[in-house]
Amino acid sequence: MALKDDETRPVDYDNLQAPSRPVLLPAVNALEKPVPAMSHWPGFRRLMALEIVAFVAEKLAFERDLGQLFCWTPVFLGAGAAFWFSLATTPSIFAILFAASLSFLALLFTSRERFVLRAVIGCCLLMMVGMALADLQTRRIATIILDSPVTTTIRGRILAREADANGRWRYLLAVLTTKEPQLRRPPQVVRLTLSGKAEGFGLGSVLEGRARLSPPSGPTLPGLNDFAFAAYFEGVGAMGYFLGAVANEIEPDRSRTLPMIISETMETVRTAISERIRSVVAGDAGAFASSMVTDDRRAISLETTEALRLAGLAHIVAISGLNMALAAGVFFVSIRVVLSLSQASAHRLPVKKIAAAGALLSVTFYYLISGFAVSAERAYIMMAVVLVAALLGRPSISFRNVALSAILILVLTPSAVMGPGFQMSYAATLGLVAGYTLWKEGTPFHLPFPVPAWGEQVLRFVGGIFITSLIGGLSTALYSAEHFHRLATWGLPANLLAMPIISFIVMPSGIVALVLMPFGLDAPALHIMGWGLEWVIAIAKWIASFKGEVVTGELPPWLFIGVTIGFLILTLMRTALRHIGSILIVLLLIGATVAPERKRPDLLVREDGAAIALVKGDDLALSSSRKDGFATRQWFYALAMTDYRLPVAIAGEGLPEPKRDATAEELGQARIALAADIAGLGGEALACRRKAWCLGRLNNGLVVAWIPVGAYVGLACDHADIVVTPVPVRFSSCRSGALLFSRQTLRRSGAIELRWPSAGRPPILEASFNGDWRPWSEHRFYDWRTDSFADP
Repeated sequence: MALKDDETRPVDYDNLQAPSRPVLLPAVNALEKPVPAMSHWPGFRRLMALEIVAFVAEKLAFERDLGQLFCWTPVFLGAGAAFWFSLATTPSIFAILFAASLSFLALLFTSRERFVLRAVIGCCLLMMVGMALADLQTRRIATIILDSPVTTTIRGRILAREADANGRWRYLLAVLTTKEPQLRRPPQVVRLTLSGKAEGFGLGSVLEGRARLSPPSGPTLPGLNDFAFAAYFEGVGAMGYFLGAVANEIEPDRSRTLPMIISETMETVRTAISERIRSVVAGDAGAFASSMVTDDRRAISLETTEALRLAGLAHIVAISGLNMALAAGVFFVSIRVVLSLSQASAHRLPVKKIAAAGALLSVTFYYLISGFAVSAERAYIMMAVVLVAALLGRPSISFRNVALSAILILVLTPSAVMGPGFQMSYAATLGLVAGYTLWKEGTPFHLPFPVPAWGEQVLRFVGGIFITSLIGGLSTALYSAEHFHRLATWGLPANLLAMPIISFIVMPSGIVALVLMPFGLDAPALHIMGWGLEWVIAIAKWIASFKGEVVTGELPPWLFIGVTIGFLILTLMRTALRHIGSILIVLLLIGATVAPERKRPDLLVREDGAAIALVKGDDLALSSSRKDGFATRQWFYALAMTDYRLPVAIAGEGLPEPKRDATAEELGQARIALAADIAGLGGEALACRRKAWCLGRLNNGLVVAWIPVGAYVGLACDHADIVVTPVPVRFSSCRSGALLFSRQTLRRSGAIELRWPSAGRPPILEASFNGDWRPWSEHRFYDWRTDSFADP
C-alpha cells in the first residue's frame, strides 16, 4: 500500500536486512554447514555458540548503521571515571596514558571490517580517557581538606551566603588567615553558620571571628556515600559554625580577576532575587519558590522537606532537568506564539529558530542565577544541547543529544558520575527518550470511544503525565534505592496531582515575576507562584501521611552494577538486542530475591566515635537518645531496620567527671561502679551512666563499652570486650586483649562495622577506609604536630 506524502511507516528494527559489508565471516559461513545430529552434542553446542555470535554481530551491525553505538561513548567514559574514583590508591597517570596510547594505536591498525574487535578496543580507549579525565579534574581542583576538628580564629571573605529556615545565615568564606592556633594546612574555602537572626553580611566583605571547624564527614557505614568526596570537588575544605559575634569589615581586594568579579556580581543578583521572593511570599511557599529560582534550599523547613521526599516530589526543589525544561519551554512557546501572531513574521522569519535562541538565552540566565549548582550545570548542558539542535534544524529529542550532553558533563566534571544527581537524571532521561522513541515509531493510539476534541486533548495530557511519571519513577528506582535506601511508593499519584500545578501555574508565574522584577511589578506573579506552591506542599503532606515509604536497605554491588548494565542495554539498543537488557534485569531481580540475606553487623561505630549502635534483630539499639541524627538515620535505612531502642539510664548515684587526670579514689569508685553495671547488664538496649559510659551486650554475649571520658578508658579495657571512645588516648591497644577503637584509630579507618559470622569464629571487621590514600582522604593521614603525612 502506497504511503501519503506526510506519512511514515514504522521501522521494524528486528527484521531489517543484513548490511552489505561482511560481519564475522567465519561465524556466518559456519552456519551454512549441515546441522549435526543431536547425538553429537559437543558439535551442536559449538554450532549454537557460533549462531549466537553471528546473530549478535548482525544486530550490532544494524545498531552501528543506525548510529546507536555512538550513544555508548559516555557510558564507557563514565565507567572509566567511576573505576578511577573507586580505586583504593591513585593509579599512575603515565600508566593510564600509556594504555590509552596502545589502545589508540591498536584502533588505528585494526581493519574496519572487524568492527566488533574495533568496538572492544574503542571501549577500552574510552575507559582510559575517562580515567585520565578523572585524574585531570582531581589535580585541577586540589582542595585542601582540614585534617581534624579545631577551634581557631578565622578571617575570610564572603563568597556566597544563604539563610536557613530558622533565620541563621550560612556563609561560604575564602580563608585569608587563621590564628590561635594558626593552621599549618588551612583549607582554602570553608562553610560556616552564624547563629542569631541578624541581617546577613554583604558579599565580598570580610568576617573575622572565633569558629569551630570540622572536616567533612566520611561514609556513615563502609560502602555508603563519602561526603568528603563531594566536598573535595565542591572546593570546600571544612565546615562548622562561629562561636559568638563576628567582626565585619569591607576592604578592597585588588587581586580579584574578571571571572571573580562576574561570579560575585551574579551571586549578588542571586541573593537579591532570593530575598525578594521570600519577602513577598512568606513561609515554606516562599522558600520553595526561592529554591526553584535560585537553588537556595536551606530556608525550607525540615517538615516540608521530609514531606516532599516521602511524596516523591523532592526533585522539584532543586534546579534540575525538570525546572530547566519548563523554563525553556515557557520561553520557547511564548516567543513562538508572539511571533506567530503576525502572518508576515510567521512566513518570513525562522520562528522556531528565533524561539530556540530566545529560550537558550533565558536558560543561560537561569543557570547564572542558580549559584552554579552541579544539578543546574547538568540540566543547563542538557537543555543547551537540545536548543542548539533545534537551532541547527536537528531533532531535539534523540539519544544522540542525550549522549552529547553526557559527554560534555563528563569532560568538564567527571566526578559527577559518582553522584545520585547525575545517575538519576540520566536514567530518567534515557527512559523517557526510549519511551518517546517507541511511541513515535509504534502504531498510533486511538481512543476506543468518541470524545470531543478538547476532551481528547485533556486525556492525552493526563496520560502523558501518567506515562512520564511512571517511566521516570521506574527508571530512577534503582538509584534511589542505592543512594537513599528507600523508595517513595506514592510518587506516581503525587506527581499526577502536583505536576500540572508546577507546569501551568508555578513556573510560568515565576518566569513572569523574574521578567517584571527589575521594574518592581513582580508581586502579583510571585503571589500566584506562592499560591501554587502552597497547593503542592499540601499535596505532599497529604501523600506523606499515607506512610507508604519502602525501605530497601543497602543493595549488593553486583545487583546495582548488573541492573545498570541491563537498563543501558534496554534503553540504548534499538534492535532485538534490547531484550537482553530486560532478561538481565529480571534474572538479577529474581537472584536478589532468592539469594541468602547478608548477615547484619552486630556493632556499628561512627567515624568520630561519638556514637555506637547495636543491632538487635530488626531493631537498632542506640547510645544516644536522639534517633533523628544524620548518622543514625543512615544506619536505620541502610540496614533496613524496623525500630529504635533508646538507651536506658542506670539507676543510682552518678560519678563525678574527672577534669584531667582522675585521682586514685575516683578511679576506684569508677572501677566498682563499672563492674557492677556490667554484672547487671541486660541484652535488650544500651545502659548509660551519665557522663561516664554506655554499656551494651552483643548477641553473642560480648560486652561493649562506649567511654566519653578518657580517664575511664583503661578501666573499660579491663572489664569489657570492646571499647569505643571519641577522645584521644595515650595507648593504641588494650593490655587485656579487648578491641579498642579510639579517636586516633577511627580517624584512619572511618566508620566501623563489626560482625560475628558464627559462634567460635573470629569477628569480621569492615572499615570505611583500609589505608585508602586518595586526595579526598589524605587529610586522615596528616599530623599537624610534625606537619607531615603518616604512612597509611
